[in-house]
Amino acid sequence: MSRLWLKDPLAILGEGAGGGVVVADGWIVELVPTGRTPAAPVDEVLDASRHVVLPGLINTHHHFYQTLTRAFPPALDKALFPWLEALYPVWARLTPERLRLAARLAMAELLLSGCTTTTDHHYLFPEGLDEAIELEIEEARALGIRVVLTRGSMSLPREAGGLPPREVVQREDRILADCERLIARHHDARPGAMTQIALAPCSPFSVTPDLMRASAELAGRSGVRLHTHLAETADEDAWCRSRFGMRPLDYLEEVGWLGARTWLAHGIWFDDDEVTRLGRAGTAVCHCASSNMILASGVCRAPQLEAAGAPVGLGVDGSASNDHSNLMQEVRQAFLLQRLVHGIDRVSHRDALRWATTGSAACLGRPELGRIAVGAAADLALFRLDAPRFSGAGEPLAALVRCGADRADRVMVDGRWVVVDGRLPGLDLDRLLAEHGAAARALQRAG
Repeated sequence: MSRLWLKDPLAILGEGAGGGVVVADGWIVELVPTGRTPAAPVDEVLDASRHVVLPGLINTHHHFYQTLTRAFPPALDKALFPWLEALYPVWARLTPERLRLAARLAMAELLLSGCTTTTDHHYLFPEGLDEAIELEIEEARALGIRVVLTRGSMSLPREAGGLPPREVVQREDRILADCERLIARHHDARPGAMTQIALAPCSPFSVTPDLMRASAELAGRSGVRLHTHLAETADEDAWCRSRFGMRPLDYLEEVGWLGARTWLAHGIWFDDDEVTRLGRAGTAVCHCASSNMILASGVCRAPQLEAAGAPVGLGVDGSASNDHSNLMQEVRQAFLLQRLVHGIDRVSHRDALRWATTGSAACLGRPELGRIAVGAAADLALFRLDAPRFSGAGEPLAALVRCGADRADRVMVDGRWVVVDGRLPGLDLDRLLAEHGAAARALQRAG
């Protein structure tokens, strides 16, 4: 078991680790105090004196396939519902090869930004794309990133009162059978797992209450987590009142989802009582600052949710609404938005870093991730402060957020270097960009 010492970092987001950390066999095995050396011999030393070391960032909401429709002209300057209606026909023409390129690009971009664990909410399964989740697993393994892939679904077409068109929905028996298959074949419940599965009916306006209830029952039997979009826009709130006679959170509780197994994307339109209920239930919320700003959806009440007991994580969301998959940039965006809304005394750079690390880990029920401590997974992101934007910066951790870090120098996942000198070893990024760009143009023309 080889022991690697990341020695004397410029700064580190971990208590009692000023002299660095020792990793072995995929885990952090020792924290080294400032001015000290490891208690046991090491086999290798990396001089980290020019690096700011963070726990690997964790992305808790994404749609990989949407990297193919960034800044799509027919969807620009539209709110969520018309934005989706403009894009559904395009997304219906996904193919396995297009999805493979989209997933590869999304995960590469995430890794380069210091993200070591990502989710993906994939809910589009047109004919020929039945094995979309397996395809994403293959791409994740090739890049070395940790994943929690959510088997999304849409079952309520427009003619039945939903938002999506018929060509992008599936029968509910088919959805549930595939969920069971994926859990049995790919879900690893062990600490340190590289691949996990969660269940993720898309939203109140795209699935039936029956599918929500059945998914919750299956998740309970199988020990997996639940994920969905909820309370993202005022339009969704009005839709739920009209169709169900209740607000989105009441609907969530009605279908058996209000609990600690669930994490929600967006979670914007909650009142004070609902924030308290979420905290009491331990239901987590993923804050997607950039997406919410671009679509003008509103602002997540992150400090209030945390104070109530609801874990808060971060997500880049789909690239068609955010238009990037850079989690370090999302940390800065969340910091700026939340500080603007909630005040300078309520939000600091450390809050935003916490949301992207321990907060996101809590969303996924993964306490071994998102922290620098003995017994935590050896997932680390190392940033240098040698770009012009950092010149003159005093406090290194604050500089990462305030000055706008966007690319890690080194990234470690499960004790293995997957980014070295700002590059992904073994990945021809120029070729990927060319192939992905061609696939995006072809998809958009077809749509």
